[in-house]
Amino acid sequence: MTPPATPAVAHTTARPLDGLRLEASGPPGPADGLVAEHLRLLGAEGAAPPGGHITLGGPEFNGITTHTRWGDRALDEATVQAATGIMAVHGRRGGTPRGLAVDYAATATGVLAVQALLAGLLAQARGVQVTGAEVSAERAGLLAVSQYLAAAGAEEGEAAEVAPGGPPFTCADGVVFELETLNPSAWAAFWGALEAPRDAVRRGWRPFQFRYATACAPFPQSLHDAARAAAWELIQDAARSSGAEVCPLRSLAERAAEYDGAPPWELTPHGASYSGRAAGQADAPLAGLTVLEAGRRIQAPLTAHLLGLLGAEVVRIEPPGGDPLRGMPPACSGISARWLALNRGKKAVEVDIKSPADRERLRAMAAEADVFLHNWAPGKAAELGLDHEHMSAVNPALVYAYTSGWAGRLQEAPMGTDFMVQARTGVGEAARPADEPPAPSLMTLLDVLGGLIGAEAVLSGLLLRQRTGAGVRVDSSLLGAADVLTAAARARAAQGLDPRRPAGFRRPLPTADGWLAVPDHSAVPHDVRDLSTARALERLQKDGLSAVPVVTDLADLLSSGSISLDAHGAPAVPDPWRFA
Repeated sequence: MTPPATPAVAHTTARPLDGLRLEASGPPGPADGLVAEHLRLLGAEGAAPPGGHITLGGPEFNGITTHTRWGDRALDEATVQAATGIMAVHGRRGGTPRGLAVDYAATATGVLAVQALLAGLLAQARGVQVTGAEVSAERAGLLAVSQYLAAAGAEEGEAAEVAPGGPPFTCADGVVFELETLNPSAWAAFWGALEAPRDAVRRGWRPFQFRYATACAPFPQSLHDAARAAAWELIQDAARSSGAEVCPLRSLAERAAEYDGAPPWELTPHGASYSGRAAGQADAPLAGLTVLEAGRRIQAPLTAHLLGLLGAEVVRIEPPGGDPLRGMPPACSGISARWLALNRGKKAVEVDIKSPADRERLRAMAAEADVFLHNWAPGKAAELGLDHEHMSAVNPALVYAYTSGWAGRLQEAPMGTDFMVQARTGVGEAARPADEPPAPSLMTLLDVLGGLIGAEAVLSGLLLRQRTGAGVRVDSSLLGAADVLTAAARARAAQGLDPRRPAGFRRPLPTADGWLAVPDHSAVPHDVRDLSTARALERLQKDGLSAVPVVTDLADLLSSGSISLDAHGAPAVPDPWRFA
C-alpha cells in the first residue's frame, strides 16, 4: 500500500537538547565522560569539566541533576564487574572468572544516566517536577547479567550444559572467525562440507544454539579440528552453500580506519500534530505513554522493558500462540525465567503479521500509541507495510523506533547478531588483555548495551517530539553499541598506539577457596593463593588495599537483599535509577 503524504513542518529544534546548558560539579566518576559526550551529541552546550554531578537546564526547564553512584565496596570498573557477576559470566567459556578489559559497567552506567536525564526532562515538560536522579553502577551491572541471574534462580536447571568451550574457530590459514546460523539444517550442512564427524555435528548444535543463554558452548573438540583442517576459501564456500554465515575477527585498527564518526542513534522528525498527553508521576516519568513492541530475542525487548520501568505501558506484539521464547528453559511457574527478565509486566496482543487484516489492526493500534518499536530483519517492515512511512501516515506524532544490527552503515555486513557484530567491529580485541587471544565475549555484551542505547534513543525521540510537536523516526543498532563500547580503545588504535590493555589486566586473584578482585591499577603486595578469601581480604585491608570477593555463582546474588522475586517467583533486579 502507498502511504499518504505526511505534512512538512518547520522545526524550531533539530535535536532534543538544543538550547540546554550542560554543567558538571564534584569529583569525576568513570561514566561521566560518556554522559557529557552523549548529551552534547543530543544538542546540549557547555564545556562540562569532569564531575560526578551533571546538570541540564534551559529556558523551558527547571533543570535536572544526575549522579552516578559506585557504592561502598564496588568502587570502579573491576570491582563492579566482580561484585555483580559480570566476571563470572564472561569467564564461563574459559572455566574461570575473567574481567572484561573494556569498561562495560561504566558504559552501561553512563547510558543509564543519560536515560535518567532525558526521562526527567520529559517529565518536567509534561508537568511533573523531577529535579534529580541517581544511577547505581552496581545495579547497572546486575541489569547487564539479569537474564543469567534469572536462570540461576529458576525452578529447574539449564537446558544446555554450562561448561568451558565455544567459538571462535581458526582455519588452516590462521584466520580466526565467528560462525552464525539460527537453522540446524544450515549448521549440519556447513560442518558436512568440512567433513566433520556427524556425531560431533549433532552433539554440537544444542550448545551452539544455547550459547546466547549460557555464555558458553562446550561442543566437541572435533569441530575445532575440522575448522583447523580447512582453508579459508573452503570455509567461505561451506558457508555460502549451507546458508550459514562466517565473519573473520577484525581488529580495532581496521574498525578505526573505516569509522564514520556517526552517533549511536539517528533521530529524524517527520510530522507535526503532537499536543501532549497526560503527565506522569515523579517516580514514573513515562506514565501515561504507550509503547508497542514487536521485538525478538534481547535488544528490542530490553529497550521496551526499560521504558516500562520508567512508567510507560508496554504492549508486546506476539505471533499467534504467543512468543515461543516464553517456553525456553529454565522456567519459573511454567514461564521462561530469561523471558521474564526482559518482558515481565508487559501486556501481550497476538498479531499475525502475515495476515492483511491483522496488519491493519496493528496500524490501528499504532494510531493510538506513542512509540512503535521493532527489531525485525532489514526490509521486513517495508515488505509488510509496517515501516516508518506507513506507520507515520496513520499517526504523524508517532515515535517509530528501529533497533537493528548494522543501521545500514556497513556494506556487505554479515548477519546482525551480537557475536557477529563483536567480531566485525574489534570488540573481541578490546574485551581481552594483551596476553589473551582476541575473541568475542559469549556474554551478550552488544544485545544488552544495544537495548540500553535503544531506550536512550527512544527517550531522545520522545523529548524531541515533546519540544517540537513532531513525530520522530529513531534508529539505533548493535553497531552503534559496539562503537560506544570500544571508543577509547578505537581512539588509541587510530593514533597508532596499542589499543589493548596490558597482560593480566582485570584478572582476578585466586585464593584457596575463591577469587578476589582489586581496583584497577592497584598493586597487590603479596600472593594470596594459600589464604582463604576471607583471610586474604583481611590481609589486603591491613595493607590499605581495597578488594572484593568475585561472585562465581550467580545464585549467591539472590540472597544479597537487592534482588526481589516477581509474581512468578523469578528473580528481578532493582531499577538502576532513582528519581527525586
